[in-house]
Amino acid sequence: MTELAMRETAATPDAAPPRRGGPLRLEMAIAWRYLRSRRGSKLLSLISLIAIGGVVVGVGALILIIGVMNGLQDDLREKILIGSPDVRVLTFGEDLTMPAWRETLERVRRQPDVVAAAPFVLTEAGINAGHAFAEGAMVHGILPEEEGAPAVTSIRDNTVAGDMSFRTSGGDRRGVVLGSRLAQRLGIVPGIPGRDSVNLISISGARFNAALGSIVPRFDRYEVTGIVETGMFEYDNKYVFVAVEEAQRMAGIDTAVTGIEVRTTNRWVAPEVARALADTLRYPYRTEDWQTQNSTLFQALKLEKLGMTIILLLIVIVAAFNIVSTLTMVVTDKTREIGILRAMGLSARAVRRVFFIQGLFIGLVGTGLGLVIGLGAAISLDRFKLIELDPSVYFIDHLPVAIQFGDVALIVIASLAIAALATVYPAVQASRLYPVEAIRHE
Repeated sequence: MTELAMRETAATPDAAPPRRGGPLRLEMAIAWRYLRSRRGSKLLSLISLIAIGGVVVGVGALILIIGVMNGLQDDLREKILIGSPDVRVLTFGEDLTMPAWRETLERVRRQPDVVAAAPFVLTEAGINAGHAFAEGAMVHGILPEEEGAPAVTSIRDNTVAGDMSFRTSGGDRRGVVLGSRLAQRLGIVPGIPGRDSVNLISISGARFNAALGSIVPRFDRYEVTGIVETGMFEYDNKYVFVAVEEAQRMAGIDTAVTGIEVRTTNRWVAPEVARALADTLRYPYRTEDWQTQNSTLFQALKLEKLGMTIILLLIVIVAAFNIVSTLTMVVTDKTREIGILRAMGLSARAVRRVFFIQGLFIGLVGTGLGLVIGLGAAISLDRFKLIELDPSVYFIDHLPVAIQFGDVALIVIASLAIAALATVYPAVQASRLYPVEAIRHE
């Protein structure tokens, strides 16, 4: 019966007679025949295409979504750092101010990896343009834009009208620069007489008036000398930039400042620089790097990226189950042929390699196609800004995509590893078939 079965198998296209070229070549030829459809077709079978398609969808979706998460995180970081420094040097205490800041500034500038440093004042005030509508604003006092002034942040590069010299038509430094959305709500158009000034009402420098028997807030009128548009909703919607001296007077802190802003050689060394400054300056000084200042936002983005990675990795795992089912069906369908090959001298290890090659082929082809589709979709999405967003909700105006080599490499390796693991069960089951029982299988 074995001889008859061998003659039938030799006439069947699905059988793989021994051929020259080494064991690996024979195993690859058998694996390729098992992947193809019946009747001698050179095309892949439907179940093989379905298994490959599952890997393509999983890998492509994973690359695209991780790219979106990276792009969102990178874009938010760049926009936040437009007006936020790499490191801030602050103080403890009731007033949270830094009176002897000039000496501290020199010490900060001498710290390694510090490129620029400058004092700043941060306070809050009410703002209106001379009519009934009023709202709160964040007043940020910085050094005026002039030759020799250190550029700690890139906020000065984002003015769309005027500049950050804060120089008014009268020649003094009492000008203000508004965020674009804030200026739009207040109806401010720089350069139009009567419509280019605002009122700032601050309670930080307010003093008790014995004659009135109450606290009188500080009220000042300022000429609008510029408008800044960063693309970051918080800055454009709430910020008012003034010269440090005006912010000091508005906050009622005399010659003190809120702290010192620092720009480092590389924002990724900012945490180390912050720790070094804290160790050098000691109490009552403290430092905050840009990651600490926005820790809640970046931690939320990291958690969201991790969650999306796990969810999308499940798609690849589902595709691995498709590979398992595909190879299990092949084992069932080719039981008789496997028995004949075993009877002809093919070892159990060789049978396992046959099915490993099949799973690896499905994983390689699926991962390769998914890689091409995922990268193509990611690049197109970012370059042509296909998905627009509401900046008042998402801080950005379009969905950004940033492809990182490390993430792509990890996805490819994980996909191939899962595909390889998916071959273990069917390969072991095929290698355990006894030749006689397999040949008798109907």
